[in-house]
Amino acid sequence: MANNINDSYQDFPILDQKVNGERLAYLDNAATAQKPQQVIDSLVHFYEHDNANVHRGVHTLAERATEQYEAARTKVQHFINAKDHNEIIFTKGCTDGLNLVASTYGEQNIHEGDEIVITIMEHHSNLIPWQQLAIKKHATLKYIELTPDGTLDMEDAKRKITDKTKIVSIAHASNVLGTVNPLKELAKIAHEHGAVIVGDGAQSVPHMPVDVQDLDVDFYAFSGHKMMSPTGIGVLYGKADLLRAMPPYQYGGEMINAVHRDETTFADIPFKFEAGTQNIAGAIALGTAVDYLEEIGMKNVEKKEQEIVDYVLPKLEALPYITVYGPQDPAQHTGVIAFNMDNLHPHDVATALDAEGVAVRAGHHCAQPLMEALGVSATTRASFYFYNSKKDANQLINAIKATKEFFNGGTI
Repeated sequence: MANNINDSYQDFPILDQKVNGERLAYLDNAATAQKPQQVIDSLVHFYEHDNANVHRGVHTLAERATEQYEAARTKVQHFINAKDHNEIIFTKGCTDGLNLVASTYGEQNIHEGDEIVITIMEHHSNLIPWQQLAIKKHATLKYIELTPDGTLDMEDAKRKITDKTKIVSIAHASNVLGTVNPLKELAKIAHEHGAVIVGDGAQSVPHMPVDVQDLDVDFYAFSGHKMMSPTGIGVLYGKADLLRAMPPYQYGGEMINAVHRDETTFADIPFKFEAGTQNIAGAIALGTAVDYLEEIGMKNVEKKEQEIVDYVLPKLEALPYITVYGPQDPAQHTGVIAFNMDNLHPHDVATALDAEGVAVRAGHHCAQPLMEALGVSATTRASFYFYNSKKDANQLINAIKATKEFFNGGTI
């Protein structure tokens, strides 16, 4: 492992390549993060040496696989400071975790006339499950709006969350605006009205220290692939008493206690929510990613990303043909920066940047209601991680200038 966080890119083999003849500046980390060699090695090692199903066998490989799988659960517990390892449910990803809560706790507790509160900045994964639940249950879905600077309107939050509210579900950090929402304050408001709060941690857990007990969230979901693990693995945290009261999400092997002809009793948490063979190798590799991040230190990850945002955001804002969405103050911004270039479609911008070796994302970013609120159909999004550098930031700025020059016939 690199001795210094500024040299961490050396641990990521995919970054040591050229794209279209240019060095790769990978700035699509909000979509997925690259994997360090240590995570890749742990994945390969499992399949080469320990591949077996978990919890079911007494032979050596099965016991080794089970030990590593459950060790990963404990690593995640400590990483987000959950009270108990049984509060950690392995899922397919953040989307799966949010759907699990909507399909179990939501189905059980939302009734006609109840309210569900989310924000206008939500990713579709934290919007559609609640929208469809509200339609099915004849409940009301309410949106907390934004202030002009792209932060959450907390006065509106206090108006929208009422005694009729049963669930509040909020992105901890926006995948478009780079806004970090005051989840702890929102949890306090929700609990004062007798509601539970769900946190979408997809854009927060990989980038900043997260303490679910301090936040006092009731549920908290996040993806592994955005924090350097393989795809297809994620985590749902839930308070133990809530999880135990919820019905199972899926039925089958592993999640039972006893099965008879006419009835079944279910296993205790977390196994009640882990039906069938899970992504064992992915969970183990997620544990390795947690090890990597803890060795670097999440405060150092957050600091490094803040340094890059402090550097690049003012440079973007200084370009007269660029519109940046979200907070203009770098101190209020994660490494996610969405922008548009005058008179150019974001897809054209992203294609042009790719020709300069800069990988960004263009589109509605699975946040169409937010795009409508911003008055645009799409944006270009650059998203940084700790293995990025000012060199990557400069490459982005230079590529934007080159794109402007190309499309304007030499006039910037």
